[in-house]
Amino acid sequence: MPTWIRSLRPFDALAAQAVIERTTDLREAERFIRLFHAENPAAGGLHARLRDVARDVARYGIYTHTFEELEFGARVAWRNSSRCIGRLYWRSLRVRDRREVNTPEGVALECVAHLRAATANGKIRPTVTVLPPDTPALRGPRVRNEQLIRYAGYRTPEGVVGDPRNVELTELARKLGWRGGSGRFDVLPLVIQPGLGDPLLCNLPGDAVLEVPILHPEYRWFEELGLRWHAVPAISDMCLEIGGICYPCAPFNGWYMGTEIGARNLADADRYDQLGVVAERLGLDTSTERSLWRDHALVELNVAVLHSFERAGVTMTDHHTESQRFLTHLSREEKAGRVCPADWSWIVPPMSGSATPVFHRYYDTRVLTPAFVHHH
Repeated sequence: MPTWIRSLRPFDALAAQAVIERTTDLREAERFIRLFHAENPAAGGLHARLRDVARDVARYGIYTHTFEELEFGARVAWRNSSRCIGRLYWRSLRVRDRREVNTPEGVALECVAHLRAATANGKIRPTVTVLPPDTPALRGPRVRNEQLIRYAGYRTPEGVVGDPRNVELTELARKLGWRGGSGRFDVLPLVIQPGLGDPLLCNLPGDAVLEVPILHPEYRWFEELGLRWHAVPAISDMCLEIGGICYPCAPFNGWYMGTEIGARNLADADRYDQLGVVAERLGLDTSTERSLWRDHALVELNVAVLHSFERAGVTMTDHHTESQRFLTHLSREEKAGRVCPADWSWIVPPMSGSATPVFHRYYDTRVLTPAFVHHH
């Protein structure tokens, strides 16, 4: 039994009333334990395990997952992620069990270690790092950043320099003492919120942040745009919910699909808004939408992103390949007798949607657990 549960006192009526929102739902716990044993028949001892879980929930308001349950739960949470197209390899998710790390400094070190392990010199490894859960006695730590690696956005009289999506986080970091800079791609520090106490700033060391300069295979002027992006998309503001337990700090990553960067991060008007710049350098007619200059510029920007990651030896997939992989995943899940939830608006790529096979069908939209969810 880990230290965070050993320190809890048995419930009394008043204490239970005060912490009811953080008390484990026994029904969810039982549902998960049954799912684990159904898909892992060699685990054995289902009824004894259910008795132990019920006893701990009654006594402490929470129970402890074994490592095998935690690993399975994290992988199934990825399998259930309706907005993720890249779930074919859900069984390969590497689970780093760091539930004993209970200081903000320790959380910071584990986030850095996660990035180093997941980056793997460009051979990106799907990874999740699980830190302490919310308990009836204490909330678990949280990371305020949407992703472990994010670029700053600075308000100026001429507009935002950097990533407009991160203006509020940048201002929070500065209030907490971060000096920042003035560049378009300044890596933000992590803002770690412990269960008790003030937030901690953690600057990410350079060797934990692999970045790829964006070049084009044909247009040499593309380098002059000064674009780049980081290699690992590590989501860090979602709660991993497994069997009624919330792990609020569980950063996880797969690898990028090119359009996430080329058709959204660098192209969206409320992000880096580069389509007009690329169109101008290509000499396109931007005076009318009928010239389809946006479409042409979008394709070349995405060509540059895919080329650059391949040139740098960093794992990345394209939207056509990933669409085929998703249908393979869907077929496997159906053969296994499982529901495969999917949100059409997220599964269909943000470029050439109708040219991909995922466009031409409907999906089951029910919500399943375990899951990665946004905090309430």
